[in-house]
Amino acid sequence: MTAPTRIPPTELPATIRGYLAAHEARDVDTALRAFAPTAVVVDDGATYRGTEEVRRFLSRAGTEYRYTTELLGAERVDGTHWVATHRLEGDFPGGVVDLAYRFTMEGDLVAELVIAP
Repeated sequence: MTAPTRIPPTELPATIRGYLAAHEARDVDTALRAFAPTAVVVDDGATYRGTEEVRRFLSRAGTEYRYTTELLGAERVDGTHWVATHRLEGDFPGGVVDLAYRFTMEGDLVAELVIAP
């Protein structure tokens, strides 16, 4: 596997930038349009497969806590793999966490998103 290359966040693919903005704004419908119909999302030990499960993830993710998010950096792994690292600060256990959003693209759509520290 290729070593990741740090890039300015503005160089992330437009689909990823659009997803991140929509997710932060809690705009589920716009965020969902970034995903392929067979997309897989893995977050906090749970796996969501396909449009309806991804919609459920987007509708519920982070709703039990109040927090702010800051995009710390971005990396290009190769032509289909990208990483956006965010710092979340809020009223969740621990109060601060850096999370890597690891995207696998299929054309212009997200095929897989894995969110983990």
